[in-house]
Amino acid sequence: MTGHASIPTAVEAMRTGAIDYVVKPFKLSLLLPVLERALTVRGLRLKNVELEKQVGQRTAELEQLNKDLDAFCYSVSHDLQTPLRTISGFSEILSGHHGKSLSPEALRLLGLIQRGAAEMRQLINDLLEFSRLGRQAITRQKVDVGRLCRDVFDELAGERSGRRVELRLQSLPRAEADPALLRLVLVNLLSNAIKYTRPRERALIEVGVAGPGAEPGPVYFVRDNGVGFDLQHAAKLFDVFQRLHHAHEFEGTGVGLATARRIIERHGGRIWAEAAQDSGATFFFTLPPAAG
Repeated sequence: MTGHASIPTAVEAMRTGAIDYVVKPFKLSLLLPVLERALTVRGLRLKNVELEKQVGQRTAELEQLNKDLDAFCYSVSHDLQTPLRTISGFSEILSGHHGKSLSPEALRLLGLIQRGAAEMRQLINDLLEFSRLGRQAITRQKVDVGRLCRDVFDELAGERSGRRVELRLQSLPRAEADPALLRLVLVNLLSNAIKYTRPRERALIEVGVAGPGAEPGPVYFVRDNGVGFDLQHAAKLFDVFQRLHHAHEFEGTGVGLATARRIIERHGGRIWAEAAQDSGATFFFTLPPAAG
């Protein structure tokens, strides 16, 4: 309440924490609305403080849960290695030293054991990699996404051996990302495209950038003409151990896309898919654009 109504007076009042001020002499009809606004603002401030406290507590709980989950995955994966080495080692000894004395049916069963052990080893390695991503620091730098795609596709030559697989690579903008982690994303996406186009006589994989949309940065995509999937199941596609095809059709552990999502989200982007049964699939992901 002041008898000196001026801009400097008002500024000083607000600076010291006042919500509003009243000029003397005043009328009750003018004072009551000012008090009502002040009480409303104070109530909102108190609610905001409480909400911030709740958000802080919830964030701390989620961070601890993620740490516990990562530690659990890491521990379980390491604990599984010892019996797995026993299974693999003795089955190899059995086939190597006693294979000639085994019946064809016994050799077939032994082969199933060895393949199962190999699949378990791959699953453990993928789980360890997924767990490690939660703790690994991100080192951001300008990345030539197009060159990285080409390098990854060349590295996957063994997976497309004896097949006609064409890569159509558009001109891609650079991104601000961790090159090692982005390489892992592209390995998973391109390897999946190669795998799920296996029934095609001529496989086509296209990597490019979608047209401008609501995303703040470029939207990269990896498209294939493979077997695709039913889009109604797309929500679980990026969850750990979730697969939309049977293991006897296409090998895999169901960790690759979950790994890709974790990497993209840690970069501040998002990843999603569009597909149709027997009509190919397209995976989209966003990354912060490289400055300059």
